[in-house]
Amino acid sequence: MHTLFLCSGNYYRSRFAEAVFNFHAGRLGLHARAFSRGLATHLVAHFAEHISPNAEVALAARGIPLECTGPRPLQVSNTDLAHAHHIIAMNEEEHRVMLHLLHPGWEERVEYWHILDTDSGLPESELPRLEKRVLELLVRMA
Repeated sequence: MHTLFLCSGNYYRSRFAEAVFNFHAGRLGLHARAFSRGLATHLVAHFAEHISPNAEVALAARGIPLECTGPRPLQVSNTDLAHAHHIIAMNEEEHRVMLHLLHPGWEERVEYWHILDTDSGLPESELPRLEKRVLELLVRMA
C-alpha cells in the first residue's frame, strides 16, 4: 500500500509527512509506505538544502531520521500518481488547480488537507497539525 503526499516544492510539508508516516508505519509493523512529490519543484531548485530546515528540525525533535524521506525534491509524474493507492495534497486551494493543469483528471482522486506553507502558516502550528493528520491516517490504515 503506497500513500503519496503532494505539496508545491516537495521540500517542506510533503517531505515531513512522508518521514512521519514511514517512521510510524515501520514502528507499527504496517505494510504501508509513503512517498512524496511536488507539483512545482522548480520553486525550490535554487535552495542549497534538499529539505526545508523547518522540516529537518521538526523531524529531529521527534527522533525521526531523514532516511524516512526521499533524498531530494522530486516532481510528480503520472506514473507516481498511478502507483499510489492513496494521494493526499497538503492544501486544496493551492494544489487542486495545479493538479488539474499538470495532470488533468487526477484532482478529483485526491484527498485534500489544509496545511499551510510557510508564507501563510507558522511551522510551529502547521507541522504538529500535519503530524496529527498523518497519525490519524495510520490509525485508519491499521
